[in-house]
Parts: sequence; structure tokens; C-alpha cells
Amino acid sequence: MLSHSRHAKYSLGQVVRHRNRPFRGVIFDVDPEFANTEEWYESIPEDARPAKDQPFYHLFAETEATYYVAYVSEQNLELDVSGEPVDHPELADVFGAFEDGRYFLAGPVN
Repeated sequence: MLSHSRHAKYSLGQVVRHRNRPFRGVIFDVDPEFANTEEWYESIPEDARPAKDQPFYHLFAETEATYYVAYVSEQNLELDVSGEPVDHPELADVFGAFEDGRYFLAGPVN
């Protein structure tokens, strides 16, 4: 079997939205393939379970009602083109400026 490496389509600081659920978020980490628990994976309805051999993204996510951290497969994300910032309270711990629809990593604290 040929092995190939998957390159993440999205990068740290990009604002994305879920294709099927009403939330958007900012990427703060990327796993090259599924790296969560089997229990988490099994909790997804079988007909909606994503393939494990694709990048998975950690997001500071928001809905109209709440903020949380989400773990989402690449196939379920799309770029958010609204140009609007995300209001997640943990964003400032990792990111600094929001420009041109994306966040930039915060510099070192002296």
C-alpha cells in the first residue's frame, strides 16, 4: 500500500465554519490525522463519522449562545468568508491581531 502524507488545508489563525452545524471558530492546533479518543469517535452517529486519515482541527468555537473548544475533521470545515472576528474568550491567550479575516499568533511575552 502506498503511503502519502496529508497536508492540512487550513492553518493556525484561520476562521472556519462547520459545513453542517451552526458554529464557526479559529484554528489553534492541527492533528495530521485523528488523535482523539475512541469513545469520542464512537459518540458520532455512524452515518456522520468522518474518516480518521485526514487532518483534524482544534478550534476556539462559538455559536450564537456559547463558546467552547471543538475538534473537527477537515471534510466538515470550510473557510469563513464573513470577515467577522470570533469573540471566544480564550483567543487572546494564543492570538494577537485580527487582520484580513484571520488571526495572527501573539508574540512572546517579555
